[in-house]
Amino acid sequence: MANHKLILEDNFQEEFSLIAIHCSEEPYKMAYMLNKHMSLHLSRKKLDVDFSSQGLDISFPLFEYEDELSYIIYNLVSNKNKSLTAKFQSSGGLFSDVSSEKTITTFLLKEFKNVDYFLKIQSDYEKVSTRKLISTINEIEQVISAYTIESEKIKSKNNLIFN
Repeated sequence: MANHKLILEDNFQEEFSLIAIHCSEEPYKMAYMLNKHMSLHLSRKKLDVDFSSQGLDISFPLFEYEDELSYIIYNLVSNKNKSLTAKFQSSGGLFSDVSSEKTITTFLLKEFKNVDYFLKIQSDYEKVSTRKLISTINEIEQVISAYTIESEKIKSKNNLIFN
């Protein structure tokens, strides 16, 4: 009896453009500034991007706008999450417990540790030109810089799947 082997290639390439944004503002304020300057309507999704790492539950704020006329989806996601961990050590005495707190910074894309936010742009039909978008983002006073990231440089593309 002949054996038939089926090979499933896990090569589901999703076409998107990715813009890195350096800005120290809070996520909600970054979304507001992009809405104001780019005429978008980014709104916070009910579910954030969640991961579990080193025993911590990590959550990255996610904002989305779907332009139904152009068939383009914009996602703004934070790249950094700071988690506070507490460690308690008992010395055996009644009042002499020692506690220490430590802040752990986790990144959505570890290879881009200096980036504060990512603006992911997906289109059903063609790749979106980001030149004008980057120019508009760089005009925002609070933004330090914005630039395109080539998809070949992204090692952990699975972290950018938001559905």
